[in-house]
Amino acid sequence: MKACIMCGGEGTRLRPLTFARPKPSIPILNKPSVVHLIEHLAKEGFTDIVITLGYMADKIEEQLGDGRIFGVHIDYVYEKDKLGTAGGVKNAEKYLRDEPFIVLGGDHVLNLNLREMHRFHESTDALVTIGLLSIDDPREFGIADMDVNNRIRRFLEKPGPGEIFSNLASTGIYVCDPEIFDWIPENTKYDFAKDLFPDILARKRIINGILARGRWTDVGSPQAYRQAQRWMLEALPGTTIEGHFKTKDARIKGPVALGHNVSVGSNSAIVGPIVIGENTTIGDNVLIGPYTTIGSNCVIHNDSRILSSYLFNGVVIGKNSNVSGSVIDNGTTVGSNCSLENGTVIGPDVVIDHDVTVHSNVKVWPEISIPSSTRVKEDILNESYM
Repeated sequence: MKACIMCGGEGTRLRPLTFARPKPSIPILNKPSVVHLIEHLAKEGFTDIVITLGYMADKIEEQLGDGRIFGVHIDYVYEKDKLGTAGGVKNAEKYLRDEPFIVLGGDHVLNLNLREMHRFHESTDALVTIGLLSIDDPREFGIADMDVNNRIRRFLEKPGPGEIFSNLASTGIYVCDPEIFDWIPENTKYDFAKDLFPDILARKRIINGILARGRWTDVGSPQAYRQAQRWMLEALPGTTIEGHFKTKDARIKGPVALGHNVSVGSNSAIVGPIVIGENTTIGDNVLIGPYTTIGSNCVIHNDSRILSSYLFNGVVIGKNSNVSGSVIDNGTTVGSNCSLENGTVIGPDVVIDHDVTVHSNVKVWPEISIPSSTRVKEDILNESYM
């Protein structure tokens, strides 16, 4: 079976995390998000994959190669201009023309039964089948009015007040008949939700929906990213240690996944689910709380607390600092006696001096230096990245 993964977006809502990488390359459990998606597709039987690329395309191709390491074959298609979701898939038509195929976003994190969706579509005469989930607040999604026979009667992208006729939200996962290529104009910006679906419904052709079962999110915001990490951590099967592990009298309660050459100091506590990358050193009297990932080559100094946070590679946390519900990008240094409150997002190569407090939901862009004893109450931007 064939799949098309759309990886062309710039991920502006995820800044500062998308200055150093495209959105599908943001790490979840210390490996790129898109790798998890490829592995799930392979498990579901989708072994012929086309990826549409735009922003930082080389990063994604470098991470995935030709796909053989994942048991799939990957072809790449490049967008010189922004073509929209449907236009981007149209650009890959030569790889998808001969059979029904599934379309997903490169930032999707999920455990849905995609094979079931594909088989359902093949049993109908619909042009498109949309994966739908019932959610509490569908305002940021397309919503569908679906009847008992799975036929979609109305579809509206990002409804406003008074327009929310359904809480069935589109996951952005579509199973498509190749005939849709005849509907999508060449070299024109054209979207599935805004353009193609209204056109199909206006011409009285069939779009079906299928109620997806399981978990799904698109990692389009820091909040969604933290939720995706949490889901994946909850699925850890148990405690695994890769290679050498050194500790004195630390207390470790799984599930925990430890990379090679991890060192944990005296009287420290690690309470899973937690993932820690290779060559990371954790000092004495450190508490690492549940739902945390720490990347490779990190240093966590004595008496610090890391709780429900996601540290990328090469991060240093100083003595007696508290990091709660935060995301910290590569190469950032946090000094001693600092406090990073819930929802903070710190970009790469930031230097935070001692005794700094970063207030909740503040974002700090790359290569910023924050002097000691500062209270950071608002986002700090770097004009070099504007």
